[in-house]
Amino acid sequence: MGFNAPSSNWTPWAQGLLRIVTGFLFLQHATAKLFGFPHVSYFDNLHLISLVGFAGIIELVGAPLLILGLFTRPVAFVLSGEMAFAYFIGHAPQGNFLFPSLNQGEPAVLYCFIFLFFAAAGAGAWGLDTDRTSHA
Repeated sequence: MGFNAPSSNWTPWAQGLLRIVTGFLFLQHATAKLFGFPHVSYFDNLHLISLVGFAGIIELVGAPLLILGLFTRPVAFVLSGEMAFAYFIGHAPQGNFLFPSLNQGEPAVLYCFIFLFFAAAGAGAWGLDTDRTSHA
């Protein structure tokens, strides 16, 4: 079976790698919002009891679960919804609704649909969900 075969065995590995990298990158948004690391947050004096604070907490919990591939489908569904809200609340009101590159909403849209993919497709390779469900 060649690399271009329709039933290629590379799919779970690529899916697992996408999940891990996406979770790692998303975790950086949470730590920036909540702790100012690895870069200073745009949200100075952030209060945890606020829309952005709540988003940071969701991201701080969801990203590591995604990296581990634990409860991938429900976690990815919640994160996808969070990114949809982020786009419609934070970016779309700036104008250019259909052109997220003009309202700085591209990352929110991409994260939304990547998370929606994981909600539908699952963790892929290297996910703890695989181990958890295989022993059930």
